[in-house]
Amino acid sequence: MNLSDELLDALKEVINISLGQAAGTLNELLSNRIQLEVPQIVFIPPAELGTHINNRCVDTISLVSLPFSGQFSGLSTLLFTSDSASKLVDMLLGEETPVDDIDAIKSGTLTEIGNILLNAVVGSIGNILHSRLTYSIPSYYVGNLGEILLPILRDDSAALEITTRFTVQSRHITGEFLLLFEVGSFDFFVEALEAALYE
Repeated sequence: MNLSDELLDALKEVINISLGQAAGTLNELLSNRIQLEVPQIVFIPPAELGTHINNRCVDTISLVSLPFSGQFSGLSTLLFTSDSASKLVDMLLGEETPVDDIDAIKSGTLTEIGNILLNAVVGSIGNILHSRLTYSIPSYYVGNLGEILLPILRDDSAALEITTRFTVQSRHITGEFLLLFEVGSFDFFVEALEAALYE
């Protein structure tokens, strides 16, 4: 499945606007300048999804997931390396996290940040595409990407992987947004994108 160049450009614009809003929210929380990379967009068919995710990130990460559903459905995720996750939590709390409390504090803090940012991204996409979306409760995971995502993805799922990195310049904190769309709803997403493009 391929998007036309015109639709791909429109999709990148939608994602850029959505990520910009999320970056603005994070900027307010941290009082630091956030630098965003240009998003990379790849369609991954069902036969390749498992291998792609397993090969994509082998290191231990902290990940917050927020499922969404409506006219189109999928899973939005925000992920950090262990080092970046710890730095972000310390920066938000204004102090170094005590070792005895680090797991509980980190999971609670990152889940809340993930919920805010992922709502900003997915909500902005829904608004731009005039699509009403609902969200499930966010979940927090630690592990490698394959261990986390593969058990919660359907076997017949495909994905439109939209990836961008952001950097909090003063602390060398790097995070990544990753959006996965269920293949069954991808046609509805494209229809909404076309409608927004040609309205």
